Amino acid sequence: MKISSIEVCPVTIALKPERVMVNALGVHTVSNLVLVAVHTDDGLTGYGEATGSPTWSGETQAGTLAAIRQILSPVLIDQDPIEVRSLAKAMDRALWANPFSKAALEMALLDLIGKSLRVPVCDLLGGRRRPAEIPLKFSIAAYEPARAAEVAESYALQGFRAVKVKVGFAVSADMARVQAVRSALGADFRIAVDANGGWSESDAVAALPHLERLGVHALEQPLRRAEFRGSARIRKRTSIPLILDESIFTREEALEAVRLNACDLISVYPGKNGGVWRSLEIAHLADAAGMECVVGSNIEADVASAAMLHLAVAMPNLSESVDHEIIGPLYYPHSLGATAVKIENGRAVLCPGIGLGADLDFASLQDRASAFERGTESLR
Repeated sequence: MKISSIEVCPVTIALKPERVMVNALGVHTVSNLVLVAVHTDDGLTGYGEATGSPTWSGETQAGTLAAIRQILSPVLIDQDPIEVRSLAKAMDRALWANPFSKAALEMALLDLIGKSLRVPVCDLLGGRRRPAEIPLKFSIAAYEPARAAEVAESYALQGFRAVKVKVGFAVSADMARVQAVRSALGADFRIAVDANGGWSESDAVAALPHLERLGVHALEQPLRRAEFRGSARIRKRTSIPLILDESIFTREEALEAVRLNACDLISVYPGKNGGVWRSLEIAHLADAAGMECVVGSNIEADVASAAMLHLAVAMPNLSESVDHEIIGPLYYPHSLGATAVKIENGRAVLCPGIGLGADLDFASLQDRASAFERGTESLR
């Protein structure tokens, strides 16, 4: 089996108006995705998805298209997709960084291997370590307190029992938002906060007593990405577990966080880490240090969400105390194709299937993307 061709398709899709994401990195109203189809000479097709953004990974939709078409595809054409680990290294040699672009292709390779062997991708990762139902937390954007409380109540009615409130602005306004959510949901609801690197160290220190009073059970990315030592100092000041997300794209960054005792948990997901295998490697590194991992999110659509769910059921140290974020499909008005992910009663459920289990009508999506670029159709 050899890779015969690779297709890419840009898809621009707006979030549901009531789920527009506001955080310390900006306002997310529209996702500019790139879908990938990797074809083999024996007629199989594997699918992948890139959801990178300029403020998150430095990747744009146009840049991802160019990276895959011009640099990464030539590395993969005529290769055996089963050599996924060596092909990932070859992509690294050809192009620095660009983790979401590389992850999209790696997803497609794993999808191909699973289809060829007629097994789900989680089996390729060593098999399931837990039931294929992963408890989720939903994200509440940095809305005004009354709206934040309203959004929280709406998700609670859908069966969610955990939430993450976006902070990272003025501490007083952030705490008013968290207070409103706590008042709306009650004492038994698990509430985390995520500053997306928006606080200074003094902001975070000022917020800690309020977060403890409000029963917050996890604090995510309080400081900017490279501030491992500052995160370690904050961690010493509180009993609230500290999660690092933006700080840890690579294994080397994970090792630095472990070395400096900068966090209690690491957020992993394929796009950010450059592929499913890279996420799993970081999880194993954390596990060796006695640390759990959570599955984070960049508001992925169907294919990448499926990859995240396969990762979640296979990793050795998935957190049971902090819930996960395989929630991207909830933000979009429609599915892009057949999906392996169902979100029911606050849990992501992996449906039976082979490969990633998420199949696309790629030709139809390409036609719609062309129409969108001509201005004759909106994908929003």
